Amino acid sequence: MQPEKKQLEVLIMDYFKESYNDFPKGKIIPTESPDFTISMKNYHVLGIELTRLNPENADSPDDLALLEIGFREQIIERAKMIFEKDLPFKLFVKFLFSDEKKITSERELIVSVKLADLIRKSVHLKKGNSFFRISLSKKDLPDGVDEILIVNHPGMESSIWERSNNLGVSNDVVDDIRKSIHKKDEKLRLYQKNHLNYYWLLITTDRLRGVKNFNLPNKIMNHKFESRFQHVFLFDLLKSNIYQLI
Repeated sequence: MQPEKKQLEVLIMDYFKESYNDFPKGKIIPTESPDFTISMKNYHVLGIELTRLNPENADSPDDLALLEIGFREQIIERAKMIFEKDLPFKLFVKFLFSDEKKITSERELIVSVKLADLIRKSVHLKKGNSFFRISLSKKDLPDGVDEILIVNHPGMESSIWERSNNLGVSNDVVDDIRKSIHKKDEKLRLYQKNHLNYYWLLITTDRLRGVKNFNLPNKIMNHKFESRFQHVFLFDLLKSNIYQLI
């Protein structure tokens, strides 16, 4: 039995593999330093390190924002409890709440029930022992919820249901990406002791967004990042968008 953190890394790696058309063929092996190795047919070995984009430039939430966060997490937890009464799926579920439309306390129960029912209907014909991904968009969801990502992986032994961007929303996403790359570059010498042929860095974000959202993907792709990894990718989990930074 792998710890929950590693189970989630395996899920994300398989999700990346499904989403990236040029993912190399080969056996994926969960390891440490780096997080995964891939033995390819040409006998070369690729190491892939995962890291989550940390919004170091995010503002600290005030008391009102903290209350809203707690309220949203209560909705998620209630929906999870309702869902798991009927179905045994151990899902990874991300919820993106609306900044414009707030959920009132009077609607908390009905929204939780609706979310559980929508997720139940989405997965009821799926096989629990297979990998699958489902995205629910705003038009399918109750007011106050903009997007939901549902991922199932047979290696998951416990459920993870959580708010998207639960670390905060950044004021400077490009700078956060640079810092993420720099931190992992500093550890690359440790990884290189394994004498692998290639090293990739995969940076994940729940939903690519910042306080200033204007042309954010263009701003990222037009910026010149530097790294000692051969390739660096930014993976937007909710949208399944992959940005090759290097």
